[in-house]
Parts: sequence; C-alpha cells; structure tokens
Amino acid sequence: MTASPPAAHLAQLNVATLLHPLDDPRVAPFVEMLDTVNAAADAAPGFVWRLVADGSADATALRPAGEDVIVNMSVWETQEALWDFTYRSGHLEVMRRRRDWFERHAAAHLVLWWVPAGHRPTVAEALERLTDLRENGPSPRAFSFASAHTPAEAAGHARVSPAGDPTGV
Repeated sequence: MTASPPAAHLAQLNVATLLHPLDDPRVAPFVEMLDTVNAAADAAPGFVWRLVADGSADATALRPAGEDVIVNMSVWETQEALWDFTYRSGHLEVMRRRRDWFERHAAAHLVLWWVPAGHRPTVAEALERLTDLRENGPSPRAFSFASAHTPAEAAGHARVSPAGDPTGV
C-alpha cells in the first residue's frame, strides 16, 4: 500500500505597484473596497489564511517589495477555491478596475505554490517564489493559474533552508 502524500494547501502572493499613495483620493475607491473584499475572502469556501499587518485588517501597510508596492498573500484549500474567489466573486470588480490604481507589471506579479496544510508562508518565502517564477518561468515550485501544477508534482521540488526548516512543500 502506498502512503498518501501529506495534505497540501495553495499559497498565493500578488504584488501591485501603486500609481498613487494609498491616501490619495484617486486610490480611495480601492481602499474603500478592501474591508468588503477581505471579508468575502475570509468567508469564502476553501479560504484558510491571509496575511495582515499587526494591528490592521489588511496587509497594505507592509511594504517588503518596495515603498510603492503592496502585497497580498493568502492560503487556500485548493486551486479551485482560490480561482472561484478571484474570478467569480465581488473580487472581480477590483480586478476589473486595477489599472485605475496600479501600474501594469512587465514581470509576473502573481505566484502560486503548494505548502503543507497548516503551514503559514512567510513574506520572504513568498517573495523568493515570485523571484523564482520571474527568473526561471513556471515550475512545480512557483507557478500561475495558467501554468498550474499539482501538489504531487510540487512535492519533489521542496527546498530546505540552511537551518533545516522547509521553505516549500
């Protein structure tokens, strides 16, 4: 009998370069949608976790990718759950209007990767996956919706940090 692989969840990071500061009136419609969209994510089927700044309801105060770059990171039970939230919910309105608030990215701005169930990825881990996708293209370690891989495919592509802690699946 073959042992089944440990349960995996899908992590995602997306980055967006602001056209204007968050307190600029031109970005106000985006800011006004944050609470509603985040509440919808929290209640969505398959949602597991999302990154928030200490003392905040969202992650917009975190700027690990640059002063004008906001990050969004979350974990989902399945790729289908993330897809449904992203493209079949009120979140789609934000996606449709993103050019009003954010620069068009020349490089990948979204990365997906599988994590063991219960693992909460760090921002450093997420940014490393984004860098991997940008530099090497899609792989089981770092991919997009258009180039998805299964948890089983990703299992053979884990990397271990020097301290011996897993940084991937």
